[in-house]
Amino acid sequence: MKLFKLMIKGSLKLAHFVLIMSVLNFIFFHLPFFTFVFENVDCKSFNGLILVISLIVLMLVANAFAFYLICFLSRFLGKLFLVLFFLINSIAVYFINTYNVIIDESMIGNVLNTNYEESSSFFSFKLILYVILFGILPGIYIIKVKIIKEPVKKFLIQFSVSLLFIIILAFVNAANWLWIDKNSKRLGGLAMPWSYTVNTSLFYIHQYKKNEKEILLPNAVIKDNVKSVVVLVIGESARSQNFSLYGYPKNTNPLLSKTKNVFHFNATSCATYTTAGVKCILEHTNSDDLYEILPNYLYRNNVEVIWKTTNWGEPPVHIKEYQNRDFLRKNCKGEQCNYDEVLLTGLKEQILASTKNKILIVLHTSTSHGPTYSKKYPLDFETFKPVCNSVELGKCSQKELLNAYDNTIVYTDYILSQIIQDLQQLKDYKSTMIFVSDHGESLGEKNLYMHGVPISFAPKEQYQIPFIVWVSDNSKQLKENKMLSQNHVFHSVLNFLNIQSPIYNEGMNIYK
Repeated sequence: MKLFKLMIKGSLKLAHFVLIMSVLNFIFFHLPFFTFVFENVDCKSFNGLILVISLIVLMLVANAFAFYLICFLSRFLGKLFLVLFFLINSIAVYFINTYNVIIDESMIGNVLNTNYEESSSFFSFKLILYVILFGILPGIYIIKVKIIKEPVKKFLIQFSVSLLFIIILAFVNAANWLWIDKNSKRLGGLAMPWSYTVNTSLFYIHQYKKNEKEILLPNAVIKDNVKSVVVLVIGESARSQNFSLYGYPKNTNPLLSKTKNVFHFNATSCATYTTAGVKCILEHTNSDDLYEILPNYLYRNNVEVIWKTTNWGEPPVHIKEYQNRDFLRKNCKGEQCNYDEVLLTGLKEQILASTKNKILIVLHTSTSHGPTYSKKYPLDFETFKPVCNSVELGKCSQKELLNAYDNTIVYTDYILSQIIQDLQQLKDYKSTMIFVSDHGESLGEKNLYMHGVPISFAPKEQYQIPFIVWVSDNSKQLKENKMLSQNHVFHSVLNFLNIQSPIYNEGMNIYK
């Protein structure tokens, strides 16, 4: 009661202040954490009960311990960090509750690489409520409260006792270390504020190591002068199960299904987020290292390379003709310029204008990226109705959500068929189109939405992707490929363009 009166009065001892902050942090932001724990621990067993109680106590003590240390060193910085923690926590827990995401290192990469247009699509009234209730209001209290500083001796005693308690608690749960280690990614991705603070640090550490220097591949040789063109279309959030080519009952591929020389293969992505998925498509092997990617490699070896994008998240592209959405819109007229059709502007003309015999064109699309699926295609392509128009996907019915997403696949089908039509008119060229997605997408299955779940326990919807290939009549045939990976793209492009390289792997080539 005395502590409550002091809270209202606005004057608290440091130990009391950090304990209150830890309790509020626990109550406001850790329901998803303990929901996961309760669903995966046998609470009826003694060991399970000890684990749950220990995690609750550990969460409270560990956060209070960290807050205590920061605030003792500087009350101003302590308050500043706590205000930031509550604001960011409120946003993070909104996305966890709304889209069932995990704030791990890969998700941090998604956040840091997201542009304004994409991030603004998540804006909702519910998000504002979260920020006001769980971020701004506690922040105002944190700023206004007066903290009574404690003597150094008292700080050292309480600091030491807390640290000792945490260590003892950890060893008491020695029998549960294996379970904690097994579920560390999920637990760490749901613990606030450590999910984003620790993983942001890890992201930048790993990015620094990856980007120290691009590892150049051995030189390649063009083996003939036959005019050949490859159009590589990188899909965004397209999952194979919603393509009628793969047996989906709704006709989402009305054009490709009637097009000659179109083949589709089962494939999986290396990851469930854009940056890693695109990197895997463009590299010769699945690696954490930054090897020279396909467009850079071919450009350096005298191939005409053009990159057109309405998306983001690719590794550094070192070519002359890199064209983003803003650049493409300058030479495009009509409503279609607001969608991925803008990538088709001048496509055929650019091929014909090239002075080189070997051409690679990469089209990086954004068609099926959520949560605003219904805004990713022109109204003429709203084949399936009614559609989900909310960014809070859980508020839509499963039918509405699937309809909106399926319409993006219908639009993708149209874009791919238009590319094929352009290539069919290039009689002097041997041509092929390869469409492969960066990753899949969850649409409410297992109460998951969108993508980004770590690949080690991601659902199949987030990594089973389409791999669709078209070849011109005068060019190559395809092998009977059973299961493909994104790395097949690199070696298949080299084969089609008849480029000899020491790192070429025939086993990763789809063409005969």
